[in-house]
Amino acid sequence: MSCLTFREAISARLDGESLGMPARELERHLDTCAGCAGWSDEAARVTRRARLASAPAVPDLTGAVLAALPRELPGAAAAARRQLLDTGLRLALLAVGVAQAGIAWPVLVSGAGAMSAPAHMTHETGAWNLAVAAAFLAVAAAPRLAAGALPFLLSFTVLLLPVTLADLGSGHVHADRALTHLLLVVGVVLVSAGAWRNRARKRSPRVLLSRIRERGLAA
Repeated sequence: MSCLTFREAISARLDGESLGMPARELERHLDTCAGCAGWSDEAARVTRRARLASAPAVPDLTGAVLAALPRELPGAAAAARRQLLDTGLRLALLAVGVAQAGIAWPVLVSGAGAMSAPAHMTHETGAWNLAVAAAFLAVAAAPRLAAGALPFLLSFTVLLLPVTLADLGSGHVHADRALTHLLLVVGVVLVSAGAWRNRARKRSPRVLLSRIRERGLAA
């Protein structure tokens, strides 16, 4: 076998390719052929220099690139507005829940403000109103609960409003007592808004893409 064949094998080994012959055979030839051994050392030196050669100088474009970037990312302002609105909804719902609890607690404990209703009915009414306050406070603390609280809150509101209007018209309830139910209406509106915003956020393309990436990483 000629030296040219062995030198092709040496070149292939430097490039990480198949030798085309057993490695032991190449080593035996290098041990006995000074010409190929020298050629192998020189080829290794040239290859190493080529791979370690410094990169050509390029202009520093850092300033130009940074200057071309917008001062604020396109989605940052919208995200900040969403966060501000979400926080406002939670704080408003917190205030409504505290006010609702403030109305319900005296009725539940002492019967104050229950007019002439029997004691058990008074306590039952106070318990219901306090439960509504607890639902408002729970959603304010954990907005993800909004959708789950809506069936209870909406059904209670839909049933209470026409009854209250009828009693108000017939004089069975004072106007100031009926006005306290506005807290319930405001709270239900806030919970509905929170549930709608949570649903819209889950269906947004960015959230869907994030979930797809998370599932891909988990797989």
